[in-house]
Amino acid sequence: MSTPYLTRTDIRELLDAHGLGPSRALGQNFLCDGGTIDKIVRLAAVEPGDRVVEIGAGLGSLTVGLLHARASVTALEIDRYLIPPLTETVADRGEVAIHHVDAMEADWDSLLGPPDDGSPPWKVVANLPYNIATPLLLDLLATQPSLERYLVMVQREAGERLAAGPGSKIYGIPSVLASYWADVRLVGTVRAELFLPRPKVASVLVEMVRRPAPVVDVEFDALAALVRAGFGQRRKMLRRALAERVSAEQFEAAGVAPTARAEELDLAAWGALVRVTG
Repeated sequence: MSTPYLTRTDIRELLDAHGLGPSRALGQNFLCDGGTIDKIVRLAAVEPGDRVVEIGAGLGSLTVGLLHARASVTALEIDRYLIPPLTETVADRGEVAIHHVDAMEADWDSLLGPPDDGSPPWKVVANLPYNIATPLLLDLLATQPSLERYLVMVQREAGERLAAGPGSKIYGIPSVLASYWADVRLVGTVRAELFLPRPKVASVLVEMVRRPAPVVDVEFDALAALVRAGFGQRRKMLRRALAERVSAEQFEAAGVAPTARAEELDLAAWGALVRVTG
C-alpha cells in the first residue's frame, strides 16, 4: 500500500480475499479515512512507547494508525473470522498483540497485567460497536483503574449522554456514573460516509480522563443504586421517585429540594444524598 492506512479499496479487497462481509449483528463498520485516524491518534495523545488497548480492532484500520505512532497495541477482536485479515494488515508494522476475545467477557486483569509493575499507564483508543459502548465503558471505569485515558468513537446519542450535564434532557444514569470516575467530553464528530459500510447513525469522539480520585467521597455502588432509582422514574419529583430511600429530613440534611427531578442534580448533590442515607 502507498500509505500506512487502509483505504476503501484495501478494505474491500481484504474482505473479498478472505470471503468475508461486514457483520450487521456485530455492528461492523470499518473506518477508511486516514485523516480521521490521524485525528483520533492525535486527540488520544498517543506517543511512542504508550500502551494502548484497542477494542474491536476489525480489519486494523485504526490499529495501523496506533502502530504508526509507535504505540504498543493490545488489539481485541470478537469476530474470529477477522483475525486472519487483521493479522495480515498489522504484520511487520510494530508491536501488537492480537486477542480473539469479547471485551464484555475478557479477563482484563490478565490482559493488562499487574497494575504496579512500573510500566506506563494504559490508554483505550477504539471504534466501539454501538450496542456495547455504554455498558462496556462504565464497567471498565469501575473495575480497571489502570486504564487512565480513553478516546473512543461511539454512536452520537450514546456519546452525548455520557458527556451531558445536569438540566439536559439527555442527562441520565450514564452521565452521572461516568462523571464519578472521569472527566468526560465530546471532542469531535466522524461523518458516516467515512465508513464501509456507511452506518445509519452519526458518530462522535468521546474523551474520558480518569480522575486521581472521585470528586465525591461516597461508595460507587451506593451512588449507582440511588442514581438508578432516581432516574428510574425521571418524570417524578425525587420525593416520590426516592420515597422508599430518602426521607424528608434526609433531603433537607443533604440540601436537595425534594421537589427536584433526577436530571437536575449534579454529581455533588447525588453524593450528598448518598451520605445522608448511608
